[in-house]
Amino acid sequence: MSVKKSIVAGLILAGSSSFAMAADNPLSVHVLNIQNGLPSPNVTVTLERKEGDKWVDLSEAVTNDKGRISALYPEGESLVNGTYRVVFETGEWFEKQDTSSFFPEIPVVFTMDGTLEHYHVPLLLSPYGFSTYRGN
Repeated sequence: MSVKKSIVAGLILAGSSSFAMAADNPLSVHVLNIQNGLPSPNVTVTLERKEGDKWVDLSEAVTNDKGRISALYPEGESLVNGTYRVVFETGEWFEKQDTSSFFPEIPVVFTMDGTLEHYHVPLLLSPYGFSTYRGN
């Protein structure tokens, strides 16, 4: 195998191994700003699980340059079936963009019941509205 092919093969394996690590995590999110059609980097997102009448914080992360967090569930923990909430801190994000907005945060409540290996929560965002759905 040529050196060039070896380097390319190594890059592919490195990329796929980081993807594999994220794929092992049962939860990812993606934030897209539909006002301009671009990803929303630097949005703080918190994951909580409902335990009785209370929400318990599990993790917090910030979206990358592509508006993604590929591994939001606590690293090394097995999925616990239950009701979860991701909270997108959109007010802070819009303020940093020097844009007025209506929603200071967007909580999305959903169930992870273990029937899927991976759950994905996309958020389509604008200053005065949002939409979400179960992605893949």
